[in-house]
Amino acid sequence: MSMKTTETTGMTGTADMNDLYGKAALVTGGSRGIGEAVALRLAREGADVALTHRDSEESARRVAEKIKAMGRRALVVRADSADPEAVRAAVDAAAAEFGRLDILVNNAGIGLVGPIGEIAAEDVDRTLYVNVRAPFLACQAALAHMGEGGRIITIGSCVAERVAFPGASLYATGKAALTGLTKALARELGPRGVTANLVHPGPVDTGMNPADGPGADYQSGLTALGRYGKPEEIAATVAHLAGAQGRYITGASIAVDGGLTA
Repeated sequence: MSMKTTETTGMTGTADMNDLYGKAALVTGGSRGIGEAVALRLAREGADVALTHRDSEESARRVAEKIKAMGRRALVVRADSADPEAVRAAVDAAAAEFGRLDILVNNAGIGLVGPIGEIAAEDVDRTLYVNVRAPFLACQAALAHMGEGGRIITIGSCVAERVAFPGASLYATGKAALTGLTKALARELGPRGVTANLVHPGPVDTGMNPADGPGADYQSGLTALGRYGKPEEIAATVAHLAGAQGRYITGASIAVDGGLTA
């Protein structure tokens, strides 16, 4: 098992900001990109936030310091999402640190693309372990700590709805599986007052897929708005689903893709 925790603790804030005050969240893959934006937005909305990373300790610590500066508590957990024990341990560490767990954001993922005939079996295994098995296991572990009002929000991809370029068979397979997981969770957890939703980003300007990178013009051209999204635009939808305004939304797959799937 690969799991290490480091802590950054801030002063508890006041309830004058928003409806996530007093809530505790875990964002997997929260050290950069969409995960970082989500972690910071939830903290800005009042939540204490734990975040996982695999090998980006410095970036994770930087995000934690920003959370601390907002007066929230932060926990950094080193965990490889391909390791089932590490996934469960990360959830339990967040709940233990904050004394509760109200929000789980399954964000960590990998995006291997290439011709189907050239994808090795071990790449299939790791991609599905990280993109499908890890969210499943994280949900399983989180439900041991979540009560009524709990939120499960998973980051999918627009390729689950429209595969607009070749080479995405493996990535699309994993992301499409999250739709089934989310719908099933919504039905099963509704009586407990826990919601489960899926956010499908389109092309988003991150280090993994920069707006000035190779193929960016093509991807932008696929959207109705003609541009890449910003991580903060994905985070805004996650925050809405996590808060009181999102309490009647469950089992939904929400596209935040600039109209790519329109």
